[in-house]
Amino acid sequence: MSATEKVERITEARVWRGEIPLYARYTAGIAGERFFREIKENARIMGTKCSRCNILYVPARLYCERCFSKLEEWEEVPPRGEVHTFTILHMDLEENPLDKPAIVAFIRLERADGGLVHYLGEVEPDEVYIGMKVEAVFKPPEERKGEITDIRYFRPAGGNYAGI
Repeated sequence: MSATEKVERITEARVWRGEIPLYARYTAGIAGERFFREIKENARIMGTKCSRCNILYVPARLYCERCFSKLEEWEEVPPRGEVHTFTILHMDLEENPLDKPAIVAFIRLERADGGLVHYLGEVEPDEVYIGMKVEAVFKPPEERKGEITDIRYFRPAGGNYAGI
């Protein structure tokens, strides 16, 4: 079978192992830079709001994806939300078994039209459920670097709050 022939069955697929030497540099951009700076310096999550569509974007964006308006209004978002979906990881990126399973979830943040994919902590895999209320746990100020990992993880939220 040549490389240009259509694969009819997965068993016919060929694999070429090796590495592609690609190098890239990604910048967070203007909105992303402020988003990460706020996490680092103030332990707070900020979004941008479209006053025309009434959408609060988290992570922050510069333009509304619905009406293309420039977003200049910044709003703090509570560091709370709920688990929208999750997965339990048993292997790392190199397919090595983890000592303890890790939980990654998409967290819909309170009042925001969006959320973050992040780790869950202080909870066992069999205790996690869709709709679970969670809150962000930030690293101490001296450990923050302006990265998403400045939020150490999200943990089950104690007490009641308004919710989404």
